[in-house]
Amino acid sequence: MSDLPVSPIPSRAQVAPAEVPGINALLTLAVAVVFIAALFLAREVLIPVTLAILLSFVLAPLVGVLRLARLPRIPAVLLAVLVAIGIILALAGLIGVQIASLVGDFPRYQYTIEQKVETVQHATTDRLSKLMNQLGHQLDHGAPAAPNQPPAAADGESEPKPLPVEVHQPSPSQMELVQRYLAPVLSPLATLAIVVIVSIFVLLQQEDLRDRLIRLFGSRDLHRTTVAMDDAARRLSKYFLTQLAINASFGVIIGAGLFFIGVPSPILFGVMAALLRFVPYIGAPLAALFPIALGAAVDPGWSTVLWTVGLFLVVEPIMGQVVEPVLYGHSTGLSPFSVVVAAIFWTWLWGPIGLILSTPLTLCLVVLGRHVDRLEFLDVLLGDRPALTPVESFYQRMLAGDPDEAIDYAELLLKDRSLSSYYDEVALKGLQLAAHDVTRGVLQPEQLERMKDAIASLVDDLADHDDVDPAPDEADDGPAAPTRAERAIPAEPAPAAEPPDRDALPEAWRGEGAVLCVAGRGPLDEAAAAMLAQLLTKHGLGSRVEPHSAVSRSGIANLDVSGVAMVCISYLEITGTPSHLRYLLRRVRQKAPDAPILVGLWPAEEAVLRDERLRAAVGADYYATSLREAVTACLGAAQGAEQATPRAA
Repeated sequence: MSDLPVSPIPSRAQVAPAEVPGINALLTLAVAVVFIAALFLAREVLIPVTLAILLSFVLAPLVGVLRLARLPRIPAVLLAVLVAIGIILALAGLIGVQIASLVGDFPRYQYTIEQKVETVQHATTDRLSKLMNQLGHQLDHGAPAAPNQPPAAADGESEPKPLPVEVHQPSPSQMELVQRYLAPVLSPLATLAIVVIVSIFVLLQQEDLRDRLIRLFGSRDLHRTTVAMDDAARRLSKYFLTQLAINASFGVIIGAGLFFIGVPSPILFGVMAALLRFVPYIGAPLAALFPIALGAAVDPGWSTVLWTVGLFLVVEPIMGQVVEPVLYGHSTGLSPFSVVVAAIFWTWLWGPIGLILSTPLTLCLVVLGRHVDRLEFLDVLLGDRPALTPVESFYQRMLAGDPDEAIDYAELLLKDRSLSSYYDEVALKGLQLAAHDVTRGVLQPEQLERMKDAIASLVDDLADHDDVDPAPDEADDGPAAPTRAERAIPAEPAPAAEPPDRDALPEAWRGEGAVLCVAGRGPLDEAAAAMLAQLLTKHGLGSRVEPHSAVSRSGIANLDVSGVAMVCISYLEITGTPSHLRYLLRRVRQKAPDAPILVGLWPAEEAVLRDERLRAAVGADYYATSLREAVTACLGAAQGAEQATPRAA
C-alpha cells in the first residue's frame, strides 16, 4: 500500500450549505413591499398630501417675502395660500370653459377628420386595393368548390322567429342622480380642500417638521443635520419655483402660439403643456399630440398641423437647452434612467397624477439621500453624480483613457474650489492610486501609456481655468447639490501670494523657464510636475518640465539650466530609503549651484518629511506636500519673502 496521505472525504455534514438571504435582507425586502403596498392602497390620501407638500415648497419663498414685509406668520401663510387657491380656481374655470367649447364643436371636428381620412385613404391605398382585388380573384379561381349546403326548408315551412326581449333599467333615485352629477365635482373640491389644509399646516410648522426629521435621521450631529435640512429645503424650493416659472412660461408661449395659429381652446392646451412638461423627455411630445390632432380636425388643409408641429419643435429646445441651463444649471441632479423608471413607477402607483409628480418626488428623494447618511443609497441609485468618490472616478476615467468625462467632472468640482485644490485633493491622489498599482504590477504598459495621454489631455484642457477661489455666486445653487463624497474633499484656498511683477523680479526670475520642474523616477511623476508647472505659470512664474531622464547620470550633462532660478522635483511616492533622491539633488546642485531646490513629496506620510536626520541627509532647501505649498514657496523665493523658509508640511 502507498504511504501517501489520503485526504478524507468530507461527510455530508461538512459540506457548507448554500448561502441564503440574511435576516436583514429579508426585513429590508419586507419593508419595501409594505411601503409600496401602502403607497398604492393609501393613494387617495397620499396624493393630496404630496401635492400639499410640493405646494408648500413653492409657496415658501412667497411666505418669506411677506414675512420680510413685517406680516405675521399666520396672515402671511393664509395670504400665500389664498393666492394659490385663486390661481388654481381661475385655471380650473378656464379649463372648464375651454372643454365645453370643444365638446360643442365636436361633430364638426369629427366630420373634418373623416374627410381627411378618406382623402388619405384614396391617395395612398387605391393601388393597394387594386392589387388586393387582383390577388383575391386569383385565389377565388383556384379555390376548391364549396361543400354542399343543407337543403332549404320546404315551402310553407318557416323557422320560428325569436321573441323580442326588452330590458328596462329602473328609474334612478334622487340619491343616485345626486351621486352621478355631484361626485365628479365634489371629488376635486375635496382634494383641493385637503391640499389647502395640509399646505397651511406645513407652512406654519416648518421648524417643527424640520426638528422631527432631524430627530429621525441625524440627532447625533445637530449642526450638520440642521444645515443639511435647511439647504435641502432651500434648494428644493428654488428648483420647484424655477421649474414652475419655466413650465408656466412654456404654457403661455404655447397657448399664445396656438391662438395665433388658429387652434381652438388654446388656453386649455397651454395649461396641459405646462403640466405635462413636469414630465421630462416625453412631457412636451405628449402635450403636442392633442393640439396637433385638433389642428388636423379644424383645418381642411395641413397648414395648421405643420405650424403647430413647428411651434413645439422651436419652443421646447429653447426652453430645455437655453433657458433651463441658464436659470438652474445643466443638471437637475437626476440620472436619465432614474427619471424614466420613476415615471413608470409613479404612474403605475398613482396614475396620471403620478406621472406629473414623478420627477419632483424623485428629486426630493435624491436630495434627502445627498444630505442624510441613512438615505445615501437613494442618491446612489437615482442621482446623476458619479457613484465613485472623486478620486476613484478620476483614476477610473484616466485608466479607461477617457479624459472628456474627467474634464466634465473636474469643471463641476471647480465651481466651488480652486484649481490647485482640485489638483491636490483629486488629481494627485488619483495618480497615487495609479502609482501604487504600478508598484504592485497590476497596471499593464499599454494602460499606463493610455493614462499618461489622458492626464496630459486633462491638464491641457484645464489651462483656461485660473487658480483662484470661486466667488460665492459661482457655486452650484441648483438641486444638484454636491454628494457626501464631494463635500468630504477639502476645498483649500488658492495660494494667497499675489502674482509677482515680472519687471520687479531679479533678472534670473524673469525668464520663461525660471522654475525647472523635474519629474521623479516614477512613471507618473512627470504628470505631477506638469500640474505644478501649469500652476506656477498661472501665478506669474515662468516654468518648464523636464523628465527624469534629463537629470539621470547619463543625461545631466546635457541639461540646459540657463535662465533657471529654482528647481522643483516632484515625487508621487518614494519606496525604500531616499538615497536616490539625495544623489539626484547632488547632481542638480552641481549643474545649477545657485538655484534653490524644492522637493515635492505629495504623499505627506513619507518618512523623509518626519525625520529631521533624513531631511538633512537629502539636503533640499524647501519641502512641500501639496502643489499649493510648492507654489507658495516658489512665489516666496521669487519675491525674497521672509516666510519662504525650508519647512516640512
